[in-house]
Amino acid sequence: MIKYSVNNSVAFVSWNMESEPMNVINQASTKAFAEAMETAIADTNVKGIIITSEKDSFIVGADLKMIRKMFNQKRDVETVFNEAKALNLLFRKFETCGKPIVACINGHALGGGFEICLMAHYRIALNNPKTKIGLPEAKIGLLPGAGGTQRLPRLIGIEKSAPLLLEGKELNPAEALKMGLIHELAETKEEMFEKATKWILANPKYIQPWDERNSKGMIVGKSNYNIPGGNIQSPQGAMLMLPGTAMMYNKTYGNYPAQIAIMRCVYEGLQVPIEKALMIESRYFTQLLMSKEAKNMVRTLFFSIGEANKGAARPKHIPEAKIQKIGILGAGMMGSGIAYVSALAGLEVILKDTTLENAEKSNGIYGKEYSRNLVKTQISKGKMTQEQGEALLNRIKPTADYADLQGCDLVIEAVFENREVKATVTKETEAIIPTTAVFGSNTSTLPITSLAEVSVRPENFIGIHFFSPVDKMPLVEIIIGQKTSDYALAVTIDYVKKIKKTPIVVNDSRGFYTSRCFGTYTAEGMEMLAEGINPILIENAGKMAGMPVGPLAVSDEVSLDLAYKVMKQTEADTGIKIEDIPGGKVVKKFVEELNRIGKKVKKGFYEYPEDGQKYLWEGLKEIYPLKAEQPDIEHLKKRLLHRQALEAVRCLEEGVLRTVEDADVGSILAWGFPAYTGGTLSYIEMIGLEQFVKDCDELADKYGERFRPTEKLREMAKNGELFYKEAEVAEMV
Repeated sequence: MIKYSVNNSVAFVSWNMESEPMNVINQASTKAFAEAMETAIADTNVKGIIITSEKDSFIVGADLKMIRKMFNQKRDVETVFNEAKALNLLFRKFETCGKPIVACINGHALGGGFEICLMAHYRIALNNPKTKIGLPEAKIGLLPGAGGTQRLPRLIGIEKSAPLLLEGKELNPAEALKMGLIHELAETKEEMFEKATKWILANPKYIQPWDERNSKGMIVGKSNYNIPGGNIQSPQGAMLMLPGTAMMYNKTYGNYPAQIAIMRCVYEGLQVPIEKALMIESRYFTQLLMSKEAKNMVRTLFFSIGEANKGAARPKHIPEAKIQKIGILGAGMMGSGIAYVSALAGLEVILKDTTLENAEKSNGIYGKEYSRNLVKTQISKGKMTQEQGEALLNRIKPTADYADLQGCDLVIEAVFENREVKATVTKETEAIIPTTAVFGSNTSTLPITSLAEVSVRPENFIGIHFFSPVDKMPLVEIIIGQKTSDYALAVTIDYVKKIKKTPIVVNDSRGFYTSRCFGTYTAEGMEMLAEGINPILIENAGKMAGMPVGPLAVSDEVSLDLAYKVMKQTEADTGIKIEDIPGGKVVKKFVEELNRIGKKVKKGFYEYPEDGQKYLWEGLKEIYPLKAEQPDIEHLKKRLLHRQALEAVRCLEEGVLRTVEDADVGSILAWGFPAYTGGTLSYIEMIGLEQFVKDCDELADKYGERFRPTEKLREMAKNGELFYKEAEVAEMV
């Protein structure tokens, strides 16, 4: 687990966890690391210590399987605090051992792995642009709990530390050197070790800049250490902390305990010697470990997404598909984006539209031109070379000829949300492509089973729902029709993995999972508007609840005419009048009467001036006069989030959702359900099923049956059941 050796009076402590794909910090590895370090410290012949790794990566942080077990165990606060404190005390002991320590970073150094580097006195990294260095804990609701919140700002200052601590920003070695996180780069391991040994021998009594030797020769933290860029109580520090805190609350609305705890750690910890500061950090780390938010975020944003990315839903008996060539029907916004990410993954892409001009769109923004523009941007940012960009573009062939689709392993249809158009391109394409090819429809609402009725090979017909913009959105929702085969599912998951997106798999229904639940958010915002609730309150409630934007703003973004077409198709298919669909009256009025269909025509719920920021249309108050008494913002937040979560429950009970995990992953990655909740179903557990049912009944009595909880959910609440069986999970990990 830890390899120990001595060379030229320097001890090498090398991590090599054979039971794990990468080195992680857990009880066993910490014990072995401590023993090796103690051996080096006690050996009078050892002049210094090099910490490195036998693997391609350095150390990627704490073992989250261990953290997850801690979440699922009922433990008192004191026990959790003592465990958190123990690691900080151990690292502090090594830091003040009196011997120089160098971290030789040969690969990813993340979280606790980088905190080990910060504990060291000198840091050298291999110059590999793919290596990631940073403290990503905040992304999953935690904070760096092994000294990161204290050593990093002491090293580079408060301002530079903020994005690394609060956002979990990761750097490559060259960026880390520029920021002052590391001291040197090396091109080879041999050079790295030579530089480390040379530094150790030249600095036999080196101590950290925030430390000093007291009258007894002991190394202790300075009580008056000057933080780079200004101490907390200095004018410079105040100018950083006060607006920084305001900006953090403006961005998170106080929904994310980790960011608040990190700010408090920095503020309180930088005013005292580091020994006390580390105890402050351990207290806040303990608070987070006891929080529902951290538990849910770790579960969904690490474990569930990780399993989905591995292809957990893929039929295991189907051999891996060798996808080399794909066809894309439709060179509009979605088709153009799909073409880019496919070519980026190394696939040959046939981008077909009705004319070659449409497929090229050389004077527009879509077609192959979309990829050209993205390539230019990537090259200008230094993220892609000219040669790589040209190779990517050469893999995309615009065409108007179906014959070019010959030999495609997969075809993705991305034409208009119109049954007749989709039926036509399906027939034309299937006449050309191999019988083994899979045909995927990128529809957001139309049931896959009904679209597959025109297919001569319905077993190879599947739904592949992308999100816009495709190059940025991480999720793909795969929809299984009644006749879709395991083979088609396996090929589709292999493709999604190849383009580095996260797949979730759902069963067929109108709107599937993501569109169906997202639609409740926009619809509820419109219902509020029609009730006379101030649109400013509606928009702020959405953002304060944790949604990316307000429901009216996002309705403008996706366009009201699209919502109108979907509702009219629903009316035609089901007989339910558009006026009886939540939000339908508002959509109908804005499309049929007002011709205000959204951002694309620069008029919807908002106005879009050419030379300024958008603002809510003044005419809203004339059409929907404001009620004399406006509701509490917390009530509106609850209404917006409960409505989405309840629809997710219905999707689960109806069999649209195949797993609880996909519900949570899909809700966060697809339409931006607040990450601090862990997703739609974790949100219900966070509130408590009994309280959620009670809330929904009260909302249903006031606003309508769309809020009425299902009988199965009532039964679950009554029996104390949960969506996640935590005891089983704890045993699994």
